[in-house]
Amino acid sequence: MKIPFNKPGFVGNEQAYMAKALANGQISGDGKFTRQCHAFLEKELGVPKALLTTSCTHALEMTALLLNIQPGDEVIVPSFTFVSTVNAFVLRGARPVFVDIRPDTLNLDESCLEQLITPRTKAIVPVHYAGVGCEMDAILAIAGRYGIPVVEDNAHGLLGRYKGRWLGTFGCLATQSFHETKNFTCGEGGALLINDPRYVERAEILREKGTNRSQVFRGQADKYSWIDLGSSYLPSDLLAAFLLAQFEARDHIQAQRRRLWEFYAAHLRDWALQHHVGLPFVPEHCEQPYHMFYMLMPSLAARQALIDHLKTRSILAVFHYLPLHLSVMGRRFSSRPGNCLPGDCPVTESVSNRLVRLPFYIGLSEADQARVVAAIIECPAL
Repeated sequence: MKIPFNKPGFVGNEQAYMAKALANGQISGDGKFTRQCHAFLEKELGVPKALLTTSCTHALEMTALLLNIQPGDEVIVPSFTFVSTVNAFVLRGARPVFVDIRPDTLNLDESCLEQLITPRTKAIVPVHYAGVGCEMDAILAIAGRYGIPVVEDNAHGLLGRYKGRWLGTFGCLATQSFHETKNFTCGEGGALLINDPRYVERAEILREKGTNRSQVFRGQADKYSWIDLGSSYLPSDLLAAFLLAQFEARDHIQAQRRRLWEFYAAHLRDWALQHHVGLPFVPEHCEQPYHMFYMLMPSLAARQALIDHLKTRSILAVFHYLPLHLSVMGRRFSSRPGNCLPGDCPVTESVSNRLVRLPFYIGLSEADQARVVAAIIECPAL
């Protein structure tokens, strides 16, 4: 039997809640289940406002609008991230400035941050890779000295903590993903977390195609009109119904993911040391949400040999991000040609060549995990 890299997990009430959404007679956005998801995120994380979106990508695009990003502005982002982190700002005319990552957590390297700031810098976007928190104290201190907003890309990190505080609650804005590869999913979906109340009213308008429709539904206006920029960022209430079932099963989901992560860590530790393979690093002051398990192979050739070997055993393991600073579009849009050359983000370039992610989903049995581990250990190229 094949072992896929990912398989969406169903925890019990997804279909029942979607049937209720159908029975309620409203399957468009901001129905009963959407409001319950908002309430869950706001209560659980202690954020002033949470708004579901159709994707984390759209939530990031909303942050660019809320920060009034203009052509020629600069946004500092790690080169080691998904393209949406950058695209959201490039769509508004901004120029990305790529920063390297730390070799331990693979997060934005805060020691490289200050030297990249200019008067054109309008946002800093740390990405909590694998749900392990960036060094937010240092990042916020640097951003504060220059008056630069911080936007957290927390696609991997819901229910992770940095020094006891939830990820997604540090920046003025933060984004979440509910794609099927994430801990909590509705297939495709996301959320915008608003930690600065000044952005709440405009965020509702942007999300409703630039209209004040939400105010009408609350009785704050008698009719709505086009009053700002915006787009349709509301997910169907059917998706929210599915997502609420996942939220309500958070303890079960997180316990299963922790079991998976700890199994890999325990059974691969000795082999990894023997073969000079890096395993995920989680600082003591961080609490991870067990989003993924990856290995850092000694070389690109070793990584490819392992992936190919696992395929012969019907096991799918995958690599991850390619360096954005070396991409065609990264070079096209960067305002600093010297920021997009080989060697400019050396840790990113090295990690990108060597990282491999192992199968990781809540339906993965211990027997199948043992199969994965055995196949890794027997790889003849290592």
